[in-house]
Amino acid sequence: MMAIVGSAVGLGNIWRFPYLAGMNGGAAFLLLYLGLILLVGLPMILSEFILGRATHRGAVGSFKQLAPRSRWYLVGYMGVAAGFCILGFYSVIAGWSVRFLYDAVVNAHAGLSQEEITAGFNAFKNSGWQPILLSTGFLGLTALVVFKGVEKGVERWNKILMPLLIGILLVLCVNSLTLEGFREGMTFLFRPDFSKITANTVLDALGQVFFTLSLGMGVMITYSSYVVKSENMLRSKGIVVLIDTSIAIIAGIAIFPAVFTFQINPTEGPDLIFLTLPNIFARMAGGQYVGILFFLLITIAALTSIVSIFEMMTNYLMEELKMTRRRAVWWLFGTLSVLSALCAQSQVEGSGLRIGNLNVFDLLDLLSANYLMTVGGLLIVLFVGWHISEKRLRRVFTSNGRYNNRLFPVFRFVVRYLSPVAVAVIFLSKIGLIRG
Repeated sequence: MMAIVGSAVGLGNIWRFPYLAGMNGGAAFLLLYLGLILLVGLPMILSEFILGRATHRGAVGSFKQLAPRSRWYLVGYMGVAAGFCILGFYSVIAGWSVRFLYDAVVNAHAGLSQEEITAGFNAFKNSGWQPILLSTGFLGLTALVVFKGVEKGVERWNKILMPLLIGILLVLCVNSLTLEGFREGMTFLFRPDFSKITANTVLDALGQVFFTLSLGMGVMITYSSYVVKSENMLRSKGIVVLIDTSIAIIAGIAIFPAVFTFQINPTEGPDLIFLTLPNIFARMAGGQYVGILFFLLITIAALTSIVSIFEMMTNYLMEELKMTRRRAVWWLFGTLSVLSALCAQSQVEGSGLRIGNLNVFDLLDLLSANYLMTVGGLLIVLFVGWHISEKRLRRVFTSNGRYNNRLFPVFRFVVRYLSPVAVAVIFLSKIGLIRG
């Protein structure tokens, strides 16, 4: 459970959710998100868990066992490829979080304007070697965690990191209570203005559900392969979704009062966390300590996310290529270090590491989010809803009739009809065929 929660809770909650809520009207976006995570997110995470639980195999092996002599296993390979792409650029973002944590510790942003903070961040990226060193170090820490295995490594670290993450968030929320913009921030986050809801708001909310639960890349299939078959799957996965959603909301409570206190536009977008908030902390009483806690929080969230994807890929190498865990971890560390270095170097001004109009960093982001994860997620729900027999699906979903028998028809209907439509809408919006 802790490993799965660690996988779901990450930068999607702390970084992505607040800026999307800010861009889409706050409470209106939150209400849509809550509805969609129940109608789409929970059925999709259950679908991935059914695959792993039914076979006790990973992203590729589960399809090979459930659909032998077919090409459904290619869906698993899409998940592995998505994980590889994501770790390439995600580790660079993790390195950014370490840099901002260091800046907060030494109070480097004191007295600087947002433009000066932005210029400093650009200089950091253009140095080339600094982002490469930090991303490689982050991957090395990840490798050490995964090398210990699921119970002694991933699970043990998540038992430490997740309570620490939640504790830091709660401290930041208490700090928000002392700010002048607390009421305005809470109004923005919890009092819906339905005129703010547009087609783009719905698409962003659907995309956030997909992103935050690590769907479509085989991570949940892999972790579910470690779970005993007697578990009440709906209850345990419902708890995962509840914790994941709660942390996203708490992050909003921690962030938006500061945004309104210092009269910052909440629609800042992706720059809200890394460029706007450091400026706020620099102007806030005790802001250095708030900044230290906040960027420690971001760093922990990045680590839990990266560890989960790294474990999925390690499982693939062990299961399909028969590598030992030691060899798989070292191989991944080496290849991902090279890939992350290319991503970091491609962001240096004037870099020739481009394919078409995109640098390597943006290309991997585009491939994973717009194609591999969404198409993979669509094929997973189609496989669970239409390929697995009703009898077998019921047996796995209900733990051989022990739990949730009355809810099974609802789940099967949603996973056959609603979830595929929702994921198809996400995919079509990402490739530009549907516009908000």
